[in-house]
Amino acid sequence: MDNVKIAVIGGGASGMVAAIAAAWAGGAVTVWEQNDRAGKKLLATGNGKCNFSNLNMDGSHYFGGDTGKVKRLLKRFGVEETLQFFGRLGMLTKQKNGYLYPLSEQASTVLDVLRTETQLRGVEYRTGQKVTDIRQDIHTGNYSLTAQGQKYSYDKIIVACGGQASPQTGSDGNGYRLAEKLDAKLVPIVPALVQLRCGGPSMKAVSGVRAETRLTLMIDGAEAARETGELQFTDYGISGIVVFQLSRLAAYALREKRTVKVVIDCLPGMTFNEYKGITVRRMQEGMGKSAEAFFTGMLNKKLMSYFMSEAGIKPQTIISEDNRLAAERVFALCRRWELVVNATNPFENAQVCAGGVSMAEVSDNLESFCHPGLYYVGEILDVDGKCGGYNLQWAWTSGYLAGTHAADNHTADNHTADNHSVKSHLSGGREGNS
Repeated sequence: MDNVKIAVIGGGASGMVAAIAAAWAGGAVTVWEQNDRAGKKLLATGNGKCNFSNLNMDGSHYFGGDTGKVKRLLKRFGVEETLQFFGRLGMLTKQKNGYLYPLSEQASTVLDVLRTETQLRGVEYRTGQKVTDIRQDIHTGNYSLTAQGQKYSYDKIIVACGGQASPQTGSDGNGYRLAEKLDAKLVPIVPALVQLRCGGPSMKAVSGVRAETRLTLMIDGAEAARETGELQFTDYGISGIVVFQLSRLAAYALREKRTVKVVIDCLPGMTFNEYKGITVRRMQEGMGKSAEAFFTGMLNKKLMSYFMSEAGIKPQTIISEDNRLAAERVFALCRRWELVVNATNPFENAQVCAGGVSMAEVSDNLESFCHPGLYYVGEILDVDGKCGGYNLQWAWTSGYLAGTHAADNHTADNHTADNHSVKSHLSGGREGNS
């Protein structure tokens, strides 16, 4: 019997893993990549260090329309299987507080082992060619794809185009357009893991400051989420991991024209009684000092200067009973500083997208219900994770399971058979077309 002919559209993280898994399972695989080289976006992950997964892995770190399905998929191919997969490819790994990295701390290592394995398994690359159309023959069930005006025939198709975050790396939303042509239902797409634009010109006064904060996202006056960690202030608003973790919620709320604010607590490690004690003591001992001297030693000097300005106190103002209320206003801003969120930064600045092909469109093997033999993997699906390696884990999980099933689904019609295939392939028990 001839090997199953499989086209993987997109040579990113999920696409390369899908190609390897399909090749291990005996498929004849071609990767179509519109960039001149596969894996360009992968090189930028984790500031070039590639945080590729996390030991603290469960479905609570993911968002989308069907996190239950994500949890089931992670049980079949999770962190343990990911470590086995990269171990088989020869990559040594390390962990920092549960965050997993290649031992080299170079994203290029992850890309190199993936490329090497695809070459060893005979995967063909068609780079610099954009797929513009996919059609299924209603009689045979086979597929044709169009690239550069030419048609090519395949038994199975795995769509791994990515979303439209960081379009400078090639993620231009083409996968969504292909999915729409195939009548897939799309959940509205917004930037995620992205900075928030808020405040006004006065934000320039605190640009460049980094501070440990508790950040609370408020939507229409109600608390929507809360994160604690380092916040980075910019001339347009706020950035940092605590902002990224909340940004998808803000993006959807803004899309719906709702009121979005953030409340910043610059003293997150301090209890109310501790905070109250400090303010009382300062008011007792600091009378007669200039405002600049009175507030010295609390927070970053830029922040304190900003808060004084907001409270109407000049640095040379002498603190007295006459301006006690203004001084207390400065203290209050240290614990509760509200900013209106006007927008997120655009897709060019986002690490991932939220939204995409609805998970209701695919089976637990990522196969389309409408078009058997067609699979969606990675960021094109309505799944996005928090910072910390979760989005790359989704790429490995979805790519591996879809690739294995696409090439080997005559033995993988149930999860028992599929799980046996996963364990067998990871241990090297089946070499495919080696």
